[in-house]
Amino acid sequence: MKTVIIKYNAGNIRSVNNALMRLGYESEITADPDKIIKADKVIFPGVGEAKKTMEYLNKTGLAGLIKELKQPVLGICLGMQLMCSHSEEGDVACLNIFDEKVKKFILPDPNPDNVKVPHMGWNSIYDLKGDIFDPSLEGEYVYFVHSYFVASGEHTTATTDYIHPYSSAVQKDNFFATQFHPEKSSKAGEKILSNFLKL
Repeated sequence: MKTVIIKYNAGNIRSVNNALMRLGYESEITADPDKIIKADKVIFPGVGEAKKTMEYLNKTGLAGLIKELKQPVLGICLGMQLMCSHSEEGDVACLNIFDEKVKKFILPDPNPDNVKVPHMGWNSIYDLKGDIFDPSLEGEYVYFVHSYFVASGEHTTATTDYIHPYSSAVQKDNFFATQFHPEKSSKAGEKILSNFLKL
């Protein structure tokens, strides 16, 4: 099985590669369109700023390529947000794989629990469905770092509460995405990555 991690101007790509190695899977980090198209699985991770990243994806042709992929594709963190239709981070149009908007967390006023943005650290996922989750993962804790979120909608496959409930994972056809970082989420994250790679 050939697994490709899309190389672009976003951080955190090598940590995904390292997580796959720990699971016993080899992967290649590449921006080569031919290699991406021919891969059995594609992972689209990232940490960065939405507008600058979309400008890069459009300039390099990766934006159009990603939307046309037919094999299982997993977006992670910024990758999930870029798969949506629009992001408030830079007021930018995104890939529109998921017809969902990415919004900034607004702190409650008053803020009695001293909630902070970004949402950083461990939080639980629940109401799981879709193909990369199984019942053993219900209520598990996974690792988040983000200031923007995708509201719950028709594509939601996992929900998390921070300020309010939101989508911590989505799925549509061959496209899967998680707001959390499975590569940093211990055994639960390894299970989710493994489930994706076994599709």
